[in-house]
Amino acid sequence: MKFSVFTASTPDWTPEEAVKHLADQGWDGVEWRITDQADAAAPGFWAGNRATIPLTGMEDHLDRIASLSSGAGLEFSGIGGYARCDNHADVDRMLAATARLGAEKVRVTTLPLGTAAWGNEPASGTPYPELFAAARRDFEWIAERAAHHGVKALVELHHRTITASASSALRLLDGLDPRHVGVIHDLGNLLIEGQEDYLPAFELLGDYLAHVHVKNAVWVNSGETDESGAAVYRNEWAPLRSGQGSVLQYFKALAAFGYDGWVTVEDFSTELPLAERTADNLDYLRSTAALAGLSVAAGRR
Repeated sequence: MKFSVFTASTPDWTPEEAVKHLADQGWDGVEWRITDQADAAAPGFWAGNRATIPLTGMEDHLDRIASLSSGAGLEFSGIGGYARCDNHADVDRMLAATARLGAEKVRVTTLPLGTAAWGNEPASGTPYPELFAAARRDFEWIAERAAHHGVKALVELHHRTITASASSALRLLDGLDPRHVGVIHDLGNLLIEGQEDYLPAFELLGDYLAHVHVKNAVWVNSGETDESGAAVYRNEWAPLRSGQGSVLQYFKALAAFGYDGWVTVEDFSTELPLAERTADNLDYLRSTAALAGLSVAAGRR
């Protein structure tokens, strides 16, 4: 098992700073965020993120991020893409870029639920069966294009999308070639929606389990009530050690399943300064993986 960081969670660092910090701390790899984003007065996870590669003109940046990563001794755990499955032109660009970088895997996002406002777009109101059928057609095409490029397209388990759970992702991909499509299992996202017992979910996915993201979350009482007078809870991101998800139990399930691939951290908590947060996360993940009986790469320190 190897550990990497998704640069969505390192907004304060430029690409040059990101690879230096991650290499000095002993991380094995990096997962670059590639998307067009809004400007912001101060760096943020989703806008003004300094460690993000723009999708517009992405091809002109590939040699640079390849050189930065390899120069720091960091491998690609994959590419954190945001091209949506129904945007075939951008999906194909991301697949081609992944092949060019030798990064092997890239996330392709699925459709938001018809009840979910997403980004700057209001909820579509489209019934789930229609969204799902359309996405299945898209992924049949994506599997063929991924095979053409010799890479794998990944579906992330993500709340408020048509693939919030392992079961829904399997339904979407079932029958497609697991050499070219797969699933990102995400500890933190599943605490918000889609939670299934870890080991059975891994067993259900089988060869489609291609990648793992780790972050953590909590549900908190907002202090507000709905029209019925009931308490309203909201979810918040939390440090790995203090969220509701047990990283130890998660790793024990990965060990029981026999997973030995990448674990990518995307910690969106802010209690600790960024450099302290990433360094502490690596120490915690390595010690917890050892407790769980996972085989961990020797590390770079």
